[in-house]
Amino acid sequence: MAEQEPHAAQPERTSEGVASRVAIWDLVRYYLRLGTLGFGGPVALCGQMERELVGERKWLTREEMREAIAVCQSMPGPLAIQVGIFISYLRGGFWGAWAGGWAFILPNFVIVSALGLLYVHLGGLPAVTAIFYGVSPAVIALIVHSCYRLAKLGGEDWLQWVIAAVCFVVTVAVQAEVALLFIAAGIVGIIYYGTLFRGGQAPALPLLAAAPLSVGVAQSASSSILGKLLGFFLKAGSLTFGSGLVIVPFLEKGLVQQTGWLDERQFLVAVAIGMMSPGPVVITATFVGALVAGFWGSLVATVGIFLPSFLFVLIVAPILIRNRANRNVQGFVKGAYAAAIGTILGACVLLGKIAIGDWLTVLVALLSLVVLFRWNVNNPALVATAAIIGLIAFPLVQPTWVFVK
Repeated sequence: MAEQEPHAAQPERTSEGVASRVAIWDLVRYYLRLGTLGFGGPVALCGQMERELVGERKWLTREEMREAIAVCQSMPGPLAIQVGIFISYLRGGFWGAWAGGWAFILPNFVIVSALGLLYVHLGGLPAVTAIFYGVSPAVIALIVHSCYRLAKLGGEDWLQWVIAAVCFVVTVAVQAEVALLFIAAGIVGIIYYGTLFRGGQAPALPLLAAAPLSVGVAQSASSSILGKLLGFFLKAGSLTFGSGLVIVPFLEKGLVQQTGWLDERQFLVAVAIGMMSPGPVVITATFVGALVAGFWGSLVATVGIFLPSFLFVLIVAPILIRNRANRNVQGFVKGAYAAAIGTILGACVLLGKIAIGDWLTVLVALLSLVVLFRWNVNNPALVATAAIIGLIAFPLVQPTWVFVK
C-alpha cells in the first residue's frame, strides 16, 4: 500500500474498499506527478496507472481499469492521456475529467514549450546540431521498435497484414492523407469482420461518423496563423489511431510539404523532442507551435492536439461502452489498427532518409535497435546516450549532409 499524503482527504469507498468518488484536487495532484515522471510510452504509463490506482490507492477495480484501456484503444488519440481522462471521469465526473486530463498534460506542455522557445534562439548553434546528429537515428530505432510492439499486439490475421502493407506503400510512395487511409482501412475491416453483409447488428455509425467529421476540421480555421495552427492540430488530434507515432507522417506532410512552417531539420528535431519528453509523442505539437508562433503558438497547438481526446472520451466513450461487442465496431478498430502499423513503418522510411546519412548514424540506429530489443531500456536513457555520442562525434566527423535533403 502506498503511504497516504498528510492531510489528504480520503476518497469515499464502497463496501469492497474501492473508491466510489475521488476529490478533484487528488486527481489533479496524482496526474501532475504522473505527467512529470511518466516516461516509457503508453503501455508503461497505463501499467503504472494500474499498479498505483488499482493495487495501491484502490481508486479502481481491475475490471474498470481493463474497460478504460479497451474503450480508449478503440478511439483516436494518445492512449495514456485518454485512459487518464476516462479514469478521472469515472471518479471525478465531468469536471474531474477536464481537471485530471489537463493536469496530466501540463508538465509536458511546460517542458516542451520551454525547449521550443530555447530552440528558437539556440537552434543554429553547432551544439544543437551535434545533439540531433546523434539523436535522430536513435529516434528512428525507437519508432521501429514501437511499430514492432504494435504489430505483436494487433497483427492477428492475413487481412491486417495486407492493410498494413498497403498503408506502408502509400505512405512512402504517395505520402497520402493519413485520415483517408484510416477510414478506408476501417471500412475494409467492417466489411470483412463485421455484419454488413451477414445481417444481425446495425452498422457502427457513431464511430464511423467521428473520423470523416475530423477530416474537415481544419477548413473552418481562421486565416490567422494561430487559427491555422489550431485547425491543423485539431485535425491531427482526431486521427492518431493506434499510437501517437501515427501522427508523424501526417505532420511531415502538413508542416513541411504543404504549409512550409518547418523544414526537414526542424521537423526531425520536433519528433525527437516528443520522443524524449515525458508523456505522449503527440506533445511534438507543442514544440511545433513554439517554433511557428512562439508561446501562444505552443499553447494553441497543445489545445488543438489534445482537445479531441477529451471530446472522444466524454462523448464517444459512453456509446462505445454500450456497443463494444458490436462486430462492426470491432471490425473498424481492427482495420484502423492495421493501418496504424503500416503508416508508422512508412514514417520510418521517410524520416530515415533525413536522419541516417553515414556509417556512424547507421551504427547508432542499429545499436539502438539491439539495446531496445535486448534490454528494453527507457526512451530518455537511450536518447540521452545518443545525444552524448552526437556531441562527441559531430566535431570529429563533421558531416555536411546533416538535415540537408
